[in-house]
Amino acid sequence: MGVTWWWITGGVILHLTAYTAHQSPIMAGSTKSLAKGSPAPGPVPDGLIRAYLMRFCPFAQRAQLVLIAREINYEVVYVNTLNKPDWFFEKSPFGLVPAIETSEGQLIYESLIVCDYLDEVSPGKKLTPEDPFQKAQQRMLLEHFFKVENLVFKILGALKNNADTSALKAEFLKKLILFDEIVSKLNTPYVGGSSVSMADYMMWPIFERFSIFGVKDCLEKTPHLHQWYQLMLQDPAVKATFTKPEVQEGFFKLYLQGIPEAVDYGI
Repeated sequence: MGVTWWWITGGVILHLTAYTAHQSPIMAGSTKSLAKGSPAPGPVPDGLIRAYLMRFCPFAQRAQLVLIAREINYEVVYVNTLNKPDWFFEKSPFGLVPAIETSEGQLIYESLIVCDYLDEVSPGKKLTPEDPFQKAQQRMLLEHFFKVENLVFKILGALKNNADTSALKAEFLKKLILFDEIVSKLNTPYVGGSSVSMADYMMWPIFERFSIFGVKDCLEKTPHLHQWYQLMLQDPAVKATFTKPEVQEGFFKLYLQGIPEAVDYGI
């Protein structure tokens, strides 16, 4: 077992865990997001990775899932992505989360790149397969998933513009059923094999948000993905980063109105 400590100081949540076998990090604490006009945080302490995140961003959640699953000591700086501080563009040139910073001042951004980096630099069993063919299989599977993900964000765009989403949702269901058929042929509990993998964590944040996009009922028509969804809900890293649907929906309503305070909804 292990012990987790949290400190909140200057807009930074510090996460330190002393580990022995079978202990997963425990999420805790809250702090307001740093917005335009906020001073930049100081240097990253030795032995830590700093993660620049936004609470409700699915791409940021990807990074946090990997940080927790790989038992990495890290601190969090929440960034208001609807009212970004100027200094954040020095950390992430596109102004997007997640971005991470090491104590040596190294900066990495873009969610897939961040997650691959975290997996590579951490000791212990990797989330990404070492075998080249298995690694290629996971990447091909994610390419299929990204077609589903792209439709989710098309639905988001339509919702922001108060446009009809029925045709997009029908197309989404069609692609999700196709993806379910692909997953069914794996004959494994997780999409990455017998245990949770990088591919599972890259997919999960989108599935967690199905309810706010009005497509969660589609899982009833995709039995293999529905079973996977229920299994993922039991994963320690998923439990640690999970946001209740009613909180997601509260954020989403404010987000659609362009209200910057949406990013701190619920705290």
